[in-house]
Amino acid sequence: MESMRRCPYCDEEIRAEAIRCRHCRSRLGSVDPSAWYRDLPDRRVAGVAAAVAQAFAVPVAAARFGFLVLAWFHLTGVVAYVALWLLIPFAPGGEPPFARAVRLARRVVDEIRDAVLPRRSPPSGNGAARGPRPPHDDIPATGVPC
Repeated sequence: MESMRRCPYCDEEIRAEAIRCRHCRSRLGSVDPSAWYRDLPDRRVAGVAAAVAQAFAVPVAAARFGFLVLAWFHLTGVVAYVALWLLIPFAPGGEPPFARAVRLARRVVDEIRDAVLPRRSPPSGNGAARGPRPPHDDIPATGVPC
């Protein structure tokens, strides 16, 4: 049998995975960005509209229409769509494209840095292994005596 729970607003029995109560139409959960993903059956291009529709419990057609309307206002819809495509992972628990790009860029920068700059050996644990210290004169780092 399906797991059931009570609606906190109307106290009717509803399914445990429900986003809205079917009796009072109240939204039951908050928007959880970690539950967003684009691999949904309703996806067409990149799955962003389907992910937004599922997160906000609206029809997918309404989310697509919202992106189209926003596209008429200085391409806000296009910018929002691309930004969400970069931030929402494809599969649940997956890595978003932006995080993959950052990881790749860090790896490239590390490889370039390692190729260009010589590696420094880590300092030893005690000061005695470094050898004797030079005598301390009262000459500042500028080389001009006080």
